[in-house]
Amino acid sequence: MLIIRPVDFPDLPALEQLAIQSRGSTTTLPANREYLGQLIAQTQASLDKKVSLPGNESYHFVLEDSDSGQILGISGIEASIGLDSPFYSYRIDEVVHASRELQIHNRIPALHLCHDYNGTSRLCTRYLSPQADTPANAHLLSRARMLFIAEYPKRFARRTVVELQGMVDAEGKSPFWECLGRHFFGMDMSQADYLTGINRKTFIAELMPHYPVYVPLLSEAARNAIAQPRPDIEPVMDLLEDEGFEYRGYVDIFDAGPTLEVRTDDIRSVCQSQMSRLTVSAQPEASEQWLMLSNNALSRFRALLVQADAERPEVKPEVAELLQLKDGAPVRVLPLAADDLLQ
Repeated sequence: MLIIRPVDFPDLPALEQLAIQSRGSTTTLPANREYLGQLIAQTQASLDKKVSLPGNESYHFVLEDSDSGQILGISGIEASIGLDSPFYSYRIDEVVHASRELQIHNRIPALHLCHDYNGTSRLCTRYLSPQADTPANAHLLSRARMLFIAEYPKRFARRTVVELQGMVDAEGKSPFWECLGRHFFGMDMSQADYLTGINRKTFIAELMPHYPVYVPLLSEAARNAIAQPRPDIEPVMDLLEDEGFEYRGYVDIFDAGPTLEVRTDDIRSVCQSQMSRLTVSAQPEASEQWLMLSNNALSRFRALLVQADAERPEVKPEVAELLQLKDGAPVRVLPLAADDLLQ
């Protein structure tokens, strides 16, 4: 059975393999052993920390096959971004140019470098191994984080954002980066992503243009890439939009991928999940309803998918053991649509 739990130090070799497997497709999962070790250490330190307001904490979770012990995916949450160094985005606004004499006024879309998202929470580091890439596993890996937020709301900001990778061409290159970023950074986007992924972000402030970038001056391919996700992650975008995330005019500064945001309290899995009592039975009643269940043990957080009744979740002893719960223990319940999981 597959289960979500916090990442721990013995997982380091498996994380290295996931990072290599991802081939740089996930910026915050670089193939850098030292950084991945720090990622684990920060998760463990954050879980041990008493928190009344969100700060520099981050929480990463792995998707584990409980039978084989194999790590099949990872996803994370940063409690509050931009505290140590600004979190840069491009905000798309119109610049008005007018001539009273000629009776002409033009509204020109422009990209403004900003750090408007400083202080928000961020979903990050989502990667699912191709061998485990099913709709059910994708929902578990992504939505389990939301149940963690629902259980510990004081640890997170009032607003949550997520950056989606931008469009690339047939050669795997970003048209937006090739048109704009390359001229200022003098490196491939993969290198810029890697430096950002290991938290070496000073170069962004030093090299990025601070004046508005007029969109009509970009190439057609670069303009068409703005706010467009990479085609292979459109299912992820659909899942996030189902959670209530929306695009509101902000894009990534490297590839112009869309940034989505939502009020944290309005995340579907946060506001629709409910507390119940777990029933443990050797022969649970059959149900066609799919549920995501999670415990309320901070450092021993666990989440998994089962078929059970939402009003009275009943599971086998081995499932309760994976959740580290006993009969009658409180459990968080999130009903899910079977059509979403079984596509």
